[in-house]
Amino acid sequence: MNYPSRLIEDAVGEISRLPGIGKKTALRLALHLLKREEQQSRSLAEAIVNMRIKTSYCIKCHNIADNQLCNICSNPNRDASIICVVVDTRDVLAIEATSQYKGLYHILGGIISPLEGIGPSDLQIESLIDRVEKKGDQPEVQEVILALSPTMEGDTTAFYLQKKLKTTGVKVSTIARGVPIGGDLEYADEITLGRSIVSRVAYD
Repeated sequence: MNYPSRLIEDAVGEISRLPGIGKKTALRLALHLLKREEQQSRSLAEAIVNMRIKTSYCIKCHNIADNQLCNICSNPNRDASIICVVVDTRDVLAIEATSQYKGLYHILGGIISPLEGIGPSDLQIESLIDRVEKKGDQPEVQEVILALSPTMEGDTTAFYLQKKLKTTGVKVSTIARGVPIGGDLEYADEITLGRSIVSRVAYD
């Protein structure tokens, strides 16, 4: 594509680096910003730079935070006896959107994947064990929920965590897996349907 300006071309090139944004969408965004007030572009650029250089991570759960503790870990109304283990902040946001969970979180920062060279030492696993074993003035952790994606890597990570947590005596559970509400059985894949049968529950 022949751009009318090298400045436009550079902007499109950078915007298109973002996931899910192609060259056409990037061009549309660039032209939109060009038409807006200069202050809007400055505010956008400043917000992005501030996010990149000033964002920190919670010293307890490793979630994105503005201070040492994230707003979930610092909330006294959260149930500190339950820790939900997830891969990243996106999972926290997804679970929080349900308004069904009131415990704390622990972000691993990834999953075990030998093909990608990611092992247990690359993840926030030891800090999870420390949280579970920590006593003193901290509330005792009674349950750890493994909320990991049902993939081979996710299952491998869950199995490793279960083995590590077994010595602590804490209850380890995993999120339910099965046919989604509103879904038809004929369209469910074999693995999902099989897990639904194995993990069946009593009909109330």
